[in-house]
Amino acid sequence: MASKQKSAKAEAAARRRSLRLHGTIARDLGVRIVSGRLRPGDILDGEIDASDRLEVSRTAYREAVRILAAKGLVQSRPKVGTRVSLPEHWHLLDPDVLSWIFEREPDDRLVNALFELRRIVEPQAAALAAERRTEADLAAMARALQGMTENSLAVEAGRDADQEFHASLLRASDNAFVASLISGITAAVTWTTIFKQRHRQLARDPVPDHVRVYEAVRAGNPAAAQRAMTALLDLALRDTTSAYRPRKQPAGRKAKV
Repeated sequence: MASKQKSAKAEAAARRRSLRLHGTIARDLGVRIVSGRLRPGDILDGEIDASDRLEVSRTAYREAVRILAAKGLVQSRPKVGTRVSLPEHWHLLDPDVLSWIFEREPDDRLVNALFELRRIVEPQAAALAAERRTEADLAAMARALQGMTENSLAVEAGRDADQEFHASLLRASDNAFVASLISGITAAVTWTTIFKQRHRQLARDPVPDHVRVYEAVRAGNPAAAQRAMTALLDLALRDTTSAYRPRKQPAGRKAKV
């Protein structure tokens, strides 16, 4: 009996290691794809070659490729292999894909496109929330604001509260399709916040921006809620783009003074 229990524990531990392993492989490949190091149309190494090179099992590599395929980053074809997909097929709001985008210096076109999407969705969601919010919605937003106030966005508790504020706002829109974007929007909130603080703390406190959104929603003022959320996003984009590393000047070109 004891030997069976030990065997079961060993098998469970092996499965956890395998899960971590294929997740790590998927992450490494995913970062290479979204950063442009692997370009659309590039063919990934075959299962045998890749597993030998990475010194992992074929099963682990196969599972990693399946993860990437499920997120739209690659497509597998018989007798062709696994190709990197065009960006239009990528599930860009997938929380893992967003984390891979911000793992390194993200393409500024992707960052601008992300905030463009948020400007399409969130201000209108705020306006709807001002019309449709319930007392429970307001209480959830208030708790999130309290969490943001008590905890810096430099720590996980503060970022969790920030996520919950945006999630509560989208729920308060009382629109199922808007609410279905919660996972992607909140992941975008978290990863852009982490990115903004890579080299230094935030230069300004974003909590007052969120308070203005909340107050407009609580007051039942759709126009004010829409304006407040638009302003919040504009400032967040400015903070994000200011976090980029300074671009190197081409050789022989003098910096403007």
